[in-house]
Amino acid sequence: MKVVILAGGLGSRLSKYTNRVPKPMVKINKTPIIEHIMSIYKKYGFNDFIIAAGYKQEVIKQYFQKNSNYKVEVVDTGEETLTGGRILRLKKKLNNKTFMLTYGDGLADINLKKLLEFHKKNKKMVTITAVRPPSSFGVMEIKKNLVKNFKEKIQMTQGWINGGFFVIEPKFLKFIRNDYTILERDPLEKASSANELVAYKHKKFWHCMDTIKDKEGLEKLIQQNNASWL
Repeated sequence: MKVVILAGGLGSRLSKYTNRVPKPMVKINKTPIIEHIMSIYKKYGFNDFIIAAGYKQEVIKQYFQKNSNYKVEVVDTGEETLTGGRILRLKKKLNNKTFMLTYGDGLADINLKKLLEFHKKNKKMVTITAVRPPSSFGVMEIKKNLVKNFKEKIQMTQGWINGGFFVIEPKFLKFIRNDYTILERDPLEKASSANELVAYKHKKFWHCMDTIKDKEGLEKLIQQNNASWL
């Protein structure tokens, strides 16, 4: 089964690094985050990757020319193309078959075989992984002005967000119009309206790398031997 990784954006909030390399090539403990992501898939037997590149795509191509641990095709899907458009550009390469999809900046200790089983069981166009967003701040329990409990950066227990790690049927691509279609808007909204979008709830570790603080936090987890995605 093909695994598509969206890896073409600018990553402007990590400009300290992304002025030299694309965001998925920013390193977490000496290894690009995209390789951390791919290792999650490889762990569950998925090793056929298409990287939908754009910004500084030549950096990704050069890296994987020297890295033979994975079966990888890096495709230049354009610097200005949006998330939905990048998938549409891969239509012929997906061979009208079910495929997996994720972003080039998110890590999770997700069981991908269970995700695929869930998708097959529900028989819908799209399965999306729903995750609890990590809190940006410490959470306090206060009674009569006394702090009874303090937890720093806990995982929130209410609300779900898009954690990536999709399984998608090829007929979903009919909802993507062109290069300027944003996956997370019209296509997924239409799939939801048609009752063709289901959520696989992942309640364990998930984190994306949007900022330098996120990068440092992920590196700290590795240094503490607490990187549950590895």
